[in-house]
Amino acid sequence: MKKLIQLYVSWFKMGLFTFGGGYAMLPMIQKEVIEKYHWATEDEVMDYYAIGQCTPGVIAVNTSTFIGYYQAGIPGAIAATLGVVTPSIIIISIIAGLITNFSSLAIVQHALNGIRVAVCMLMINAVLKLGKGNIKNKIGFLIFAVALIFAMFTKVSTVLLVIGAGIAGVIFSRIGWLKKND
Repeated sequence: MKKLIQLYVSWFKMGLFTFGGGYAMLPMIQKEVIEKYHWATEDEVMDYYAIGQCTPGVIAVNTSTFIGYYQAGIPGAIAATLGVVTPSIIIISIIAGLITNFSSLAIVQHALNGIRVAVCMLMINAVLKLGKGNIKNKIGFLIFAVALIFAMFTKVSTVLLVIGAGIAGVIFSRIGWLKKND
């Protein structure tokens, strides 16, 4: 029961204090999941994110469900998922009731613009931290660079990019390039 409460409270905090979706949540996931509770390693979190990106639904919800399941089975998945979505449900319900009254105010527009900038900074920070630990060789960097170029300059689905990067990793490891280029 203690583990279920920890999962719920931890994911509730992440859901409450993260603006901008799953990618902006990465720094909090790193602190809570990897450093504080040791529920997953950095590599495992990246795997959960990759799977979460390829499966239907919101990345943060999918990731919380995966981690909750691996920690405490189906009850853990339910606790973590409810934890991450509860703040959004509460906040959206409140905002929905108030948005029509305040959305045109300049101060609200300025606050939202500031939040967007902060979310971008959080996402860049998370990408840099996770990139350092996960791009382990020249071939990994090449796969990253190609995926980044496709993501930035084409309309290729991110799902296809993740699948393509996975296939490239398998191919390069099969022909031995990943070991030679460490």
